[in-house]
Amino acid sequence: MKMTFSKSLLAVMISSVVTVSAFAQDVTGAGASFPAPIYAKWAEAYKAATGKAVNYQSIGSSGGIKQIKAKTVDFGATDAPMSGDEVSKEGLVQFPAIIGGVVAIYNIKGIASGALKLDGVTLADIFMGNITKWDDAKIAALNPDLKLPNQYITVSHRADGSGTTSVFTEYLSMMSKDFADKVGAGKAVKWPADASVGGKGNAGVAANVEKIKGSIGYVEYAYAKVNKLPVALLKTADGKFVAPSGDNFAAAAAGADWSKAPGMALSLNNQPGANSWPITTASFILMYKQPQDAGKSKEALAFFNWAFKDGAKLADELDYVAMPAKAIDYIRNTVWTEIKN
Repeated sequence: MKMTFSKSLLAVMISSVVTVSAFAQDVTGAGASFPAPIYAKWAEAYKAATGKAVNYQSIGSSGGIKQIKAKTVDFGATDAPMSGDEVSKEGLVQFPAIIGGVVAIYNIKGIASGALKLDGVTLADIFMGNITKWDDAKIAALNPDLKLPNQYITVSHRADGSGTTSVFTEYLSMMSKDFADKVGAGKAVKWPADASVGGKGNAGVAANVEKIKGSIGYVEYAYAKVNKLPVALLKTADGKFVAPSGDNFAAAAAGADWSKAPGMALSLNNQPGANSWPITTASFILMYKQPQDAGKSKEALAFFNWAFKDGAKLADELDYVAMPAKAIDYIRNTVWTEIKN
């Protein structure tokens, strides 16, 4: 039976941290929940350093794209980048602001964080509902040293249009032809597992996994850390089981040439390298080339310029990865020059 839970303490927490008093509001943005924890940290530090406020609403990537197209915010945010053609058609620019990893979180009594090993095919079978119990032979084969319970699995997924879902389902589609054919990749998909529950935002998925025994879900790594939820090791493209970390997200992004991709729209999933985290992504910002309010557009760029220059340490504390210097130079000198402020 399908269930949906939308209430989330973390969502409330992030909203209260990111949202600065309307009386002091300078810049507004909305979109992906994936980068919301770091945008909260950046907004707080930027306010302290400059006295200027940034109000970011964590509403999901689909909502961010919708709001920037409607011109109700100064910038939109999405983890599923728009294509170069669509960016150009809409009169937008798009650039990556931060890099992070999507992780599989679980709630299995007696199985500590980092003890459970999964590969892409098995993970796809779980989220399709082909594997319904934790002691299934396929999971057991990857975890011969674990005593897995004879317990039904509940799949926790996003109930809203989500860039995190797009990244996660793209990875599962890469790993499993069956998943690609029957579910596919996208910001919103029809999850076939009978025992499944939807949550709003990364925070909603994390909250569901925290309270539902036997559950598994997918979130940006910061949400797992905030909630102290167990995280599975995943098998890399080189065949090694690794844990999520800033270093391993950076390893996945090491070979990226952002300047060669229209709209800077690169996928970092399943990159080569022994330590490359298999489900890595950038989160992207969308802004108009001809903004309605040139002053606010200029202030938005000032915020991201500050984040690129002074926000790396804060990103590292939450296990995000700051954009590399070469990419930042390209963003400043090529992408931002298209915006008429």
